[in-house]
Amino acid sequence: MAAHRLRVIVVDDNESVRRSIYLILRSQPDIDIVCEAIDGADAVRKIGEHQPDVVLLDITMPTMNGLEVAEIIKREFPTVQVLMVSQHESRGFRWAALAAGVSGYVIKRNVGKDLIPELRRIQLSTISPLSSGLRGADESGS
Repeated sequence: MAAHRLRVIVVDDNESVRRSIYLILRSQPDIDIVCEAIDGADAVRKIGEHQPDVVLLDITMPTMNGLEVAEIIKREFPTVQVLMVSQHESRGFRWAALAAGVSGYVIKRNVGKDLIPELRRIQLSTISPLSSGLRGADESGS
């Protein structure tokens, strides 16, 4: 049986950021970038059309910010996971993203080293309900 291919939408108003993320994801044979979106409204429309597994979402965008989009995604597309990819490093933004229902948060300047591991963590957590508990046990030294 073939492994599930991870379907991803990249949402960022900055074309060079979208391109950088595309190049990182392209190196993974089981990840498909189904489309890109340039702002929040575009993202919501394309999520409905393409039904991705994960949305990589910027916070600061025109039309609708990423926190608003994350709340809409969790309400209208509850099986879609959201990974916030943001320049904002403050805990306030991370807490706001968590409150909006995101599954993870990656700082843009660390995207080269953190994006794939965070996507894999999200992918694993959607496949196995025990994965988050096992991860916690590993971190506590149990």
